[in-house]
Amino acid sequence: MQTQLGSAVFPRLLRRSLSYIPSILYSLHWLLNLFHFFRFLSNSSPQSQKHKEMASPFLSNTIISFSSSLSSSSSLPRLAPSIPFSAIRSKSTPRRILTVRSKIREIFMPALSSTMTEGKIVSWVKSEGDVLSKGESVVVVESDKADMDVETFYDGILAAIVVGEGETALVGAAIGVLAETEDEIAEAKAKAASKSGASTPSAPPPAPTPAAASTPAPPKSTPAPAAPTVAEGPRKTVATPYAKKLAKQHKVDIESVVGTGPYGRITPEDIEAAAGLSPSKKNVGLAVVVETKPAAPAKAPAASAAPSSLPPPVPGSTVVPFTTMQSAVSKNMVESLSVPTFRVGYPVTTDALDALYEKVKPKGVTMTALLAKAAAMALAQHPVVNSSCKDGKSFTYNSNINIAVAVAINGGLITPVLQDADKLDLYLLSQKWKELVEKARAKQLQPQEYNSGTFTLSNLGMFGVDRFDAILPPGQGAIMAVGASKPTVVADADGFFSVKNKMLVNVTADHRIIYGADLAAFLQTFSKIVENAESLTL
Repeated sequence: MQTQLGSAVFPRLLRRSLSYIPSILYSLHWLLNLFHFFRFLSNSSPQSQKHKEMASPFLSNTIISFSSSLSSSSSLPRLAPSIPFSAIRSKSTPRRILTVRSKIREIFMPALSSTMTEGKIVSWVKSEGDVLSKGESVVVVESDKADMDVETFYDGILAAIVVGEGETALVGAAIGVLAETEDEIAEAKAKAASKSGASTPSAPPPAPTPAAASTPAPPKSTPAPAAPTVAEGPRKTVATPYAKKLAKQHKVDIESVVGTGPYGRITPEDIEAAAGLSPSKKNVGLAVVVETKPAAPAKAPAASAAPSSLPPPVPGSTVVPFTTMQSAVSKNMVESLSVPTFRVGYPVTTDALDALYEKVKPKGVTMTALLAKAAAMALAQHPVVNSSCKDGKSFTYNSNINIAVAVAINGGLITPVLQDADKLDLYLLSQKWKELVEKARAKQLQPQEYNSGTFTLSNLGMFGVDRFDAILPPGQGAIMAVGASKPTVVADADGFFSVKNKMLVNVTADHRIIYGADLAAFLQTFSKIVENAESLTL
């Protein structure tokens, strides 16, 4: 019985095993095709070109088949037709030769802040011919608020300096040229020379040439265009304020003077000519310009009228141009005039604050840190005072309370920002403030450390100033001006008098988004926090 069972099972197992042979052969067929395919790829790579050239000549006519020898005796289908190697690597196909060309790159004036339009080169850390590495400091640039190191983004050689120390350049302008190799230094210097030549204005336009001044015919015909400016019949006398002052001083009938300014406006030069006075040197130079440019007689008087509206400089005075920081401050202050603002003042009792200050002063806490912390806690309860309006059509509730504090430094004013002042404890806030002041005085503040404020605090109490008004910075909703804390006689509800320390706080706010009731409620909250000063340490 066992013999019969074994004889029946063995043929069945044999037939089943034989049925797996086509699958095994098919798998081997796949593996062999993959082997030939990857071998073909490795032979066609650039690294194997030398090996191919050294191979025997018959390889060019060899047929590479993607089917194994088993396919000839079996019915398995071919995966791909046989491809001659010569068809794949045809000599008619041109070989692409990749060449790496070196580059000459420019070092641009970066925008170190959102308000920066130009920068001043303080000093070049590297000199021409120095080898630079990526991330290495190359030049120190003075922005509108700080001096910052500018790094290079590439390796190379500093071939030429386009903008020297003490000179200014617009944001995005080339200030230096970087070469990759020594062979390109000459080409880079030529490129730098063309850049500097294009940036300097040409001499002929501002200064008249002698040939133009020597032509007598056109100047004689220049009085003709001035005739239409004199209207027939009654006319309204138009004169500059300084011209009126000169006419009264020299007793000149201003009605009888014919103006040479724009649209017949009477200028100070006209009054001096009517009074028989010799014009100043500045005016004589302008008159020469008018005579040498007869083609545009209307523009020359306009140019002379603009400076004449200013009073003459005081003898012995010195004109000092704005620094980059002073220019930025001036621009911001003029821009703030377009915002409708109003001011609210509030007296705050500071006895508790003064006592807390004496307690925490040995630990390095400043009065500025105490006031910033109190303002931040009050802003958390009145988010509308922390909002801002930038486009005149909508306003933004700022998610962070960033207190900007005005600091006077040498040559300007800057506002370091205590970010998230409501979330920091008093001691950490004071430590952060000291670090910001040190960086501000060294002009090393990063842009996010002075342009991210949502509310500004200006404190002049340490100078004994009792009250003052602050100008609203652009892009913010309010600014607080804090005066000195002084003893003040106060009467209580029962009519008893006492002496308490009080300081006057004035807040200037944007009336488009903040109203009087909002500001009054904020100042009441601020006063309660200061009067309960122990809450600042929680």
